[in-house]
Amino acid sequence: MASYFPDDEDIPRAIPRVSDLTLADIPAEIGLFPLSGVLLLPRGKLPLNVFEPRYIALVEDALASHRLIGLIQPVWKEEDAETDDAPPLYHIGSIGRITSFTERSDGTYAITLSGIARFRLLRETGLHRGYRQARIDASSFASDLSELPSAPFDRQKLLDSMRRYFQQRGLGARWSAIEQMGDDVLLVTLPMICPFPPAEKQALLDAGTLTDRVRVLQMLLDLAGPEDEGPPS
Repeated sequence: MASYFPDDEDIPRAIPRVSDLTLADIPAEIGLFPLSGVLLLPRGKLPLNVFEPRYIALVEDALASHRLIGLIQPVWKEEDAETDDAPPLYHIGSIGRITSFTERSDGTYAITLSGIARFRLLRETGLHRGYRQARIDASSFASDLSELPSAPFDRQKLLDSMRRYFQQRGLGARWSAIEQMGDDVLLVTLPMICPFPPAEKQALLDAGTLTDRVRVLQMLLDLAGPEDEGPPS
């Protein structure tokens, strides 16, 4: 059976909409979806294809309860992926809420996660149906749940640096759409779409304020050279 919610307006009112969520709606324990090199910021949207049995189980359990998933990066590098099934995790991740999903005929899912807030990983609590679970604390990121404050920054400098970064790597982008974004949307979208290495993605997630995020993003764009393949080991 296929199900699809195009946006939060079609979700029953008994389930809080993303814009209505508070710290009280965030569970103390959550299922984890470790993904390397993937960034989900508060108010960002992340499409995912879910095909591994353990993460299909995670999606099904989330859909049956609070629709929340903990997205977090493993610390290992990509070349280590096949040698460690449960690598250590970074200490900060993102809570994403499933705001749309399609169940395919083969039982796999296409979902969209909407970023709610960051969380601090306290401790893992074992496996459930194959996926990792953990106790988390989002209280230090309560500001993620409120409207983004204005953060003055040099917008043109940031866009020029991003354009140069993409050109150096032979990447394309819908520049007309990017240039029409409001500042708040831009500061969520640019960090998520830039193909930075995992450690640099984590630095963007860890940035405490929007001003810090702009500073980190500008630094990463300016320091990256055409042959850059990630931070030194």
